[in-house]
Amino acid sequence: MLPASVKKLVEQLNILPGIGPKTATRLAFFMLKKNQAELERFADAVRDAKKDLKICSICLNISQTNPCTICSDASRDRQIICVVSESQDLQSLERTNEYRGLYHVLGGVLNPLEGITPESLNIKQLINRLETDGIKEVILGFNPDLEGESTAMYLQKLLKTSNVKITRLAKGLPSGADIEYADEVTLASALKNRREL
Repeated sequence: MLPASVKKLVEQLNILPGIGPKTATRLAFFMLKKNQAELERFADAVRDAKKDLKICSICLNISQTNPCTICSDASRDRQIICVVSESQDLQSLERTNEYRGLYHVLGGVLNPLEGITPESLNIKQLINRLETDGIKEVILGFNPDLEGESTAMYLQKLLKTSNVKITRLAKGLPSGADIEYADEVTLASALKNRREL
């Protein structure tokens, strides 16, 4: 028996990942308790983030500049690329302060049930970088779940013919966990203990 405008707000919040109907309703009522100025700042922040962000033409990370600050940083090791599923994973790895190479954001992981095939991902761009940028090592930095493992195996087979060392994050990450939610110590250990495939 919610008013139509509240129902619409709940529906929009419900599309966010990890937000079910109960949480969406709770968030909607929380927002309705805020004053108009606070809600406008919230709406402005969402709009500005979407409007101001770009996709880096090199690593495909979201950024305010193109190329992004990581790709522009001359102090980074340009012979190593860590391939991650999404920009959130890149941010998590950066917080460890252990990795000084470059990145490549794949834009997801293989999931045929949801229609995510190799053609849906940024694999061609990765291959182009390997052919032109003098890359010596590719770190496969995927979640240790079924989709992450499938994507890593697919890329391992695809890249095996190139003269590139292929490594994975060490199994310091618990199976089924998301890189985005792992703590810095666990991620740092996983980076240090990566192994060649």
